[in-house]
Amino acid sequence: MPKQKLAIYAGTFDPLTLGHLDLVERGAELFDRLILAVAKATHKYPLFDLSERVALAKRIVRKLSNVEVAPFDCLLVDYARRRNARILIRGLRAYSDFEYEFPMALTNRKLAPEIETLFMMPKEIHSFVSSSIVRQVAELGGDTRQFVPEPVYKAICKKMAERDHANTPAGCRV
Repeated sequence: MPKQKLAIYAGTFDPLTLGHLDLVERGAELFDRLILAVAKATHKYPLFDLSERVALAKRIVRKLSNVEVAPFDCLLVDYARRRNARILIRGLRAYSDFEYEFPMALTNRKLAPEIETLFMMPKEIHSFVSSSIVRQVAELGGDTRQFVPEPVYKAICKKMAERDHANTPAGCRV
């Protein structure tokens, strides 16, 4: 019986973008199993708390039968070891991502040499979109619909309406 290949695609996914979803879908085709590991936010003011991000991710990937969504709050390599995963997927949109991800991958290799990091690029149409840009557009009342899956867009609309009704993003009907 051949080994099952399990990969982990980890991030805060605050919020999960179409670029993230592109990598999830492509990773699900490359590997027998994929864990979308949602990290506890490290920035001060996340748009969505951990449970909201996990719930949204589960809703978005529910049609991908080999994708599991799980929260984690530890070193990624420790989480990978616990899950018996040997492959970490990391997304690269631009050179600036590489500048951050490359030393992280080398650090992970030093901490866990048995775990490999695989860099993947989203489709070009999504290469400029980041969660931080989506959060900023939403905070300033802009329309995020073209950057995120529909359930995330609706969640952003609801969140913005709860926070500041006057600054609800364009097109939102909550």
